[in-house]
Amino acid sequence: MTTTTDAPRGTGTPGGPSSKAAAAGQAAARWADGRTGLYALARSNLRKIFPDHWSFMLGEIALYSFVIIILTGVWLTLFFVPSMGEVVYHGPYTPLNGVTMSEAYASTMHISFEVRGGLLMRQVHHWAALVFVGAMLVHMMRIFFTGAFRKPRELNWLIGATLLILGMFDGFMGYSLPDDLLSGTGLRFMEGAILSVPIVGSYLSMFVYGGEFPGSAIIPRLFTVHVLLIPGIMAGLLVAHLMLVFYHKHTQFAGAGKTNRNVVGMPLLPIYMAKAGGFFFLVFGVICVMASVASVNSIWAYGPYRADQVSTDAQPDWYMGYSEGLLRIMPGWEIRAWGHTLVLGVFIPLVVFPLVLGALWAYPFIESWVTGDKSEHHILDRPRNAPIRTGFGAAWIALYMVLLAGGGNDLLATHFSLSLNSITWAVRIGIFVVPPIVFVFTKRLCLGLQRRDKDKVLHGHESGIIERLPYGAYVEVHHPLSQTQVHMLTAHKQYQPAELPPSVDENGVERKVSRLTKFRVRLSESYFGESGQIAKPTAEEYNETTSGHH
Repeated sequence: MTTTTDAPRGTGTPGGPSSKAAAAGQAAARWADGRTGLYALARSNLRKIFPDHWSFMLGEIALYSFVIIILTGVWLTLFFVPSMGEVVYHGPYTPLNGVTMSEAYASTMHISFEVRGGLLMRQVHHWAALVFVGAMLVHMMRIFFTGAFRKPRELNWLIGATLLILGMFDGFMGYSLPDDLLSGTGLRFMEGAILSVPIVGSYLSMFVYGGEFPGSAIIPRLFTVHVLLIPGIMAGLLVAHLMLVFYHKHTQFAGAGKTNRNVVGMPLLPIYMAKAGGFFFLVFGVICVMASVASVNSIWAYGPYRADQVSTDAQPDWYMGYSEGLLRIMPGWEIRAWGHTLVLGVFIPLVVFPLVLGALWAYPFIESWVTGDKSEHHILDRPRNAPIRTGFGAAWIALYMVLLAGGGNDLLATHFSLSLNSITWAVRIGIFVVPPIVFVFTKRLCLGLQRRDKDKVLHGHESGIIERLPYGAYVEVHHPLSQTQVHMLTAHKQYQPAELPPSVDENGVERKVSRLTKFRVRLSESYFGESGQIAKPTAEEYNETTSGHH
């Protein structure tokens, strides 16, 4: 919507102060535009259209949480002392008076109990980190299930996956900085993982910790990486991510008037920016409420770290839970040969951990290879219309949840009066059984929903009205769908399974087909064959069923 005015409003007279100020402002604007081209850039981009759908706010929550993390993190660095030098505590928290602790722990206690608003800032910072990683994960799942990673957005998918992984590791480093007994247990966990690396593990550990664990340098080094290195990389990736979103234009769900060549929604200015600004303060407010009513990382309850002690109920933040679960359920296997010991009980989880994350990175390219589709996609899929993809995503989430239960097996045992060994064995079996079951169930559910959509298109939706036919039968009256609803249910593209080339070429010579090609054909058949999708109604079927009788 555009508005026009007949003349500029103002009370100044020609040649008066207001007109001179306006002329000076115009001159400054022309000077800046002549050297930067900002006017042309703003005119073409500030009215850019963005679609309006609730699921798109997931990415905004991640962005706003990151901003909150940066703001509160800068404030906390003014008071935190990243040093492992020992001091004796004399502060308002009486139970720790006279206790020897590191300067990092003492400064965190100072922030929590002596700096005005310090504890709230710590809580907001930690809760914002939890929300940030959670929002990124859910945002990526939304992108995965709707197929928003397809061409031309594969690079943005890689950037998003990298941001998720960096956020997880930066969060681990962040809650390790206070040097309390809980975070020290996590650093001991990291030391064991490093030591399990064959041949070079002990050298890596000495380098990271600055000597034998716990060393004297790990807190300052974690502080530098946590505050400078990873946030800097993440900020650069985030800018690149937003630039690509802006350049490629936003994806949208199928609907009336929506095509691959347009975007239906609101302009960036003023509507979208006004809503985004309000949403930022809403997210900020909710995180502040969470920080005010729900305590997290209460380091005074654990005390300073000592290498000869371990805290009870030692659990990492939820996003690192599946790595803990991998270690807890792995048998204590070891291989001793040539004077060396390979600790498989730690090394195998250390290898599986990046493989699970790497599967996230690789999937868009695997699906593109299976489909052979090189066209651009700006219309999103409904998850039900991609049963195999949706099944894989659900199976990945199921695997994560099973491993998360394994990471908290001690809490499950104590809270529900269960056997710790029984839980461990249940998780060991579950990682091989639960994901396939969830995959099959999700796939069948998607196919059932596809059948229902097809029936709706051909026969309309149920009205709840029962009629008796002249020959005595009772039938329910169905109302035909609107054209908008029909379009939404039939707009998705359905691929045909790939086929092997003829066994002989045009000259009668036997054609050699590689194993990779045969494997791709089998995958394509499982994706797009009769068992992988329900054929959507054709125009002939629709006309036949809607032309006269239901």
